[in-house]
Amino acid sequence: MHKKNAEDLLRRYNTGNVSEEEKAWVETWYLNMEPHTMADDLPDDVLEHDQQESLDALVHQIGHPRPIRLWLRFTAAAALIAVVLAGIYALKNYQKPQQTIAVNRPVVHDFAPGSNKAILTLSNGSKVELTDAKKGKLADESGTSIDKTADGQISYMARSATDHQKNQALFNTAATPRGGQYQLVLSDGTKVWLNAASSVKYPVEFADKERRVELTGEAYFEVVHDQNRPFKVVSNGQVVEVLGTHFNINSYDNEQVIKTTLLQGSVRIVTGVSSKMIKPGEQAQLKSGKVTIEHVDTDEAVAWKNGFFNFKDADIDNVMRQLTRWYDMEVKYEGEIPSRQFTGEISRNVNARQILDILSFKKIHYRIDGKTIVITP
Repeated sequence: MHKKNAEDLLRRYNTGNVSEEEKAWVETWYLNMEPHTMADDLPDDVLEHDQQESLDALVHQIGHPRPIRLWLRFTAAAALIAVVLAGIYALKNYQKPQQTIAVNRPVVHDFAPGSNKAILTLSNGSKVELTDAKKGKLADESGTSIDKTADGQISYMARSATDHQKNQALFNTAATPRGGQYQLVLSDGTKVWLNAASSVKYPVEFADKERRVELTGEAYFEVVHDQNRPFKVVSNGQVVEVLGTHFNINSYDNEQVIKTTLLQGSVRIVTGVSSKMIKPGEQAQLKSGKVTIEHVDTDEAVAWKNGFFNFKDADIDNVMRQLTRWYDMEVKYEGEIPSRQFTGEISRNVNARQILDILSFKKIHYRIDGKTIVITP
């Protein structure tokens, strides 16, 4: 980017006359700038010559005219990052290649995003690392073939009806670690997407009267309709009963509320002796044994399945719980937890540091200590 163009972009940002892409560019550029590498030859009305005063001046220019909201949609994250980094390099080194000085810098720690990986525990206790397994047959459970498909799913296919009764007593468990996710297809054709740090236990072949699975963590289900065999998901103090439908259950132990969100069909939430039905677009929230129903944006509930974090008025503790599960890291708070809220959608395919840097626009300070993110006042 030429110097004149950079000056024009900063002035237009200050007056609010920029596109969303240009706004994201300027904010990310500022975030990555360091006082000693700023372009000191820009005119005084954009950046003053004194480095610290320049930093304060730019904070005032881009930090105060309007609030910076966490609404940077990284649908094409790699392309945007490439543009940003190229722009930062051009502004830092514009017409000054001879002034480049090698400086020993500390290693910058970061966390790569999660990936498709899980462990399949068979009925005999043996385990299969699904990340490393090649496509094709993984195991055989009394006449039911367990295969890994070309697109990485686990699939169950019964070869005959002779061992039907025996297979009802055989259970498998698919479990994802922190930093993992996986998809499987059960013997009835029901599809299950597992989020990070989650597991689902299910029979190799379902019984004649009902289809029952046990869930820990979070999963999205697309249940095959079967009028004669209701599908039941047991999770953390509740049972979700359906015939055929699409829904998401978030039942992590460290979440205060168990959330069941319905996208299609109908669902009954059973807790103790009470039960409630929910309709598409509704979410059942279980807390302290009581179920309440709310109308919600279903996109927020299933954003993880589609490759995004989706925050709506989320506090920093909520945000960090999601990040620690996906990036397999820990979080620690020093002092009082910042009372700020975040709204926006960010790709789950970017490194953790990029998301943390975006949060810093809301004055969330942090440092990385090994595998721990320390949130500081």
